Amino acid sequence: MRSSRGSTKIKLSQEQLNEIARVFAMLGEPTRLAILQILKNGPSSVSELMRVLGLKQANTSKQLGLLRHAGLVLRTRRGTEALYSLQDKMLPRLCESVCDMLRSKAKKQAQRFDL
Repeated sequence: MRSSRGSTKIKLSQEQLNEIARVFAMLGEPTRLAILQILKNGPSSVSELMRVLGLKQANTSKQLGLLRHAGLVLRTRRGTEALYSLQDKMLPRLCESVCDMLRSKAKKQAQRFDL
């Protein structure tokens, strides 16, 4: 099927929609987004994330656990330390797309007030 814009319509199952909603719910918390932003630059330990974000260990570990359970980050061991990294390199592109959308929206709003 083709829509009026010429793209192929994709009908997602309820299970697929639920999975997509679960991922977006994980991305709906600013602390988790901040963690993902840091991990975009490479693997980090809990202590590194705590230092950069100014978070307590319990909160950092909780957020990492949620991200890991959702399949968004990986945990690997380096000696006694756990390192966290992005599961999928597409995640930063998704965040960039949202930022592009917000910039476009802000630009359109600002143009309404241009004289």
